[in-house]
Amino acid sequence: MTSTAVQATVVVDGGYELAEGGRWVDGRYVYVDILSGQLFELRDSTGPARLAGLDVPLGAVAPVADRPGTWIAAAGTGIALLSADGTPEWLDRPEDRTPLPSRMNDGVADPAGRFWAGSMAYDGTHGVGSLYRTDPDGTVVRVLDGLTIANGPAFTADGTTMYLADTAVGTILRCRVDPVSGDLIGGPDTFARLREDEGSPDGMTVDEEGCLWVAMWGAGAVRRYHPDGRLLHTLTVPAPHPTSVCLHPDDNRLLVTTARYGVQNPTTASGAVLSVPVPVKGTAACSWRG
Repeated sequence: MTSTAVQATVVVDGGYELAEGGRWVDGRYVYVDILSGQLFELRDSTGPARLAGLDVPLGAVAPVADRPGTWIAAAGTGIALLSADGTPEWLDRPEDRTPLPSRMNDGVADPAGRFWAGSMAYDGTHGVGSLYRTDPDGTVVRVLDGLTIANGPAFTADGTTMYLADTAVGTILRCRVDPVSGDLIGGPDTFARLREDEGSPDGMTVDEEGCLWVAMWGAGAVRRYHPDGRLLHTLTVPAPHPTSVCLHPDDNRLLVTTARYGVQNPTTASGAVLSVPVPVKGTAACSWRG
């Protein structure tokens, strides 16, 4: 395992409280500021532009196939479709039916066109979070429960493996997925378990070589893991709370969102979008085929 202090460039100094959910969509980078409920895009030729704003927290979005400007979103207590003007059409609000006040968190579409998103209790109560799958017909299914802060679903290119972080307990799970039905094959196994002094796994993505990149909340670092679980490399970034990672599909760049939340003396790199040179590429975000 190697470790590198990288030369990160601050490409958006937005002062975001909790920037997250960075994805490459249709030639642009999209991301959210969770607590303010806002969705942004960043194009190489321009600065950030706001695409939508909700009156509830916005955890993550994925594009909707064949409906330009429409998004499926993990927001508030459920899953919604966001039209071009940001108006939500709720598919379901399963977290309204949980025992503690909870919200949706990170989410991603898989190669088969389903949308997966996790949840968490506002107070971080252990075991209250869940993982949901939204099928193309709009049905929202609870797939896993007993999680605490479900974060960073990330899929391999063939859609048969999903990585899922439970941030609060320092665990990355690996799930086998039936690409036809979307059902999990057996229970999840532990891909990596982090010590408290190593930080907490947050947003994740899989690169063109099948390796997993993980934002390490609290550690000011991004890790790259081999599919067999070996830690290959650690990049140190100039912000203590990196929250999501996105590999550019055509350029050797890693885009990292960070948070100001919980930082006593934030700098311009906290609550920002960073760009880091890396030796591999990623893939564009998948769409929900609803």
